Amino acid sequence: MSKDLSETTGLHVVAQTPFLDDGAVDYASIDTLSAFYYRHGAQGLTVLGVSGEAQKLTVDETVAVAARYVAAATGHRIIAGVSHPNLATLVEVTRDVMAEGADAVMICPPAGIRTDEDLIRYFDAVFERIGDVPTVLQDFPATSGVVMSVPAIDRLITAFPQIGVIKSEDFPSPTKITRMRAELSRPIRILTGNNGQYLVQEMERGADGPMAGFSYPEMLSGVYDLMRAGKRAEAHDLFNRYLPLLKHEAQGQWGIALRKEMMRRRGALTSNALRGPGPKLTEADLAELDFLTSRMDLPAD
Repeated sequence: MSKDLSETTGLHVVAQTPFLDDGAVDYASIDTLSAFYYRHGAQGLTVLGVSGEAQKLTVDETVAVAARYVAAATGHRIIAGVSHPNLATLVEVTRDVMAEGADAVMICPPAGIRTDEDLIRYFDAVFERIGDVPTVLQDFPATSGVVMSVPAIDRLITAFPQIGVIKSEDFPSPTKITRMRAELSRPIRILTGNNGQYLVQEMERGADGPMAGFSYPEMLSGVYDLMRAGKRAEAHDLFNRYLPLLKHEAQGQWGIALRKEMMRRRGALTSNALRGPGPKLTEADLAELDFLTSRMDLPAD
């Protein structure tokens, strides 16, 4: 896979980091999980994101997880999240994951940035240190606390051609995508997150696909394919079929536990474990999940 991000379209799943029940990284499940994602339409993966529990890994584990996903990529694109409050750590991890064969990194500006000038200075320091590494700019103020206006994003992509993709997760996301398509000074790919909850509207406004996680990634890839084919009503129907579970999984770390349980049931993971500190599903949680999914006529595998 080329490291040029200009063709970054379609589903790029935000991948989970598998753990065993004792909290150790489950490297073997990275292989089965990768195959699961690709079988259900993923064009690539974004690993070591917030949903991938990257904040719970050591630097060595971070690089090893990225390397295992690269080894299982079978020609698919691997984007590695490297966001970190410590710039030196960000630079070290970027160097190491790119050396392992990642196609790009994803960077979200850290908390504490308050002005457009702060934003430009931060990324100037980043790219001075990491050079020409292809980069996804993550616009996720709900997590970072950093609000990037469309003019600020335009300044960034003008100053730093390394930025080839924007992951758009600001609210309201459809409105911001419309503005970016109208106002950005150069063409750029826009992928969307927020657990895929607004995917149909975001595709209607010009998004290039989802960069999201869901235990049924075939819905995300299917909606993308239908929208690209101009089948708007069919895309909405497919999305609505999965909406109860999609909404149920969109509950932060607890929702990630639900997602992991669903993917365990589908044979993609050995365990539903999150590394602590993190939630552990109760019998009541599992019973609720059983009832919800029993009424949805979901695929078996």
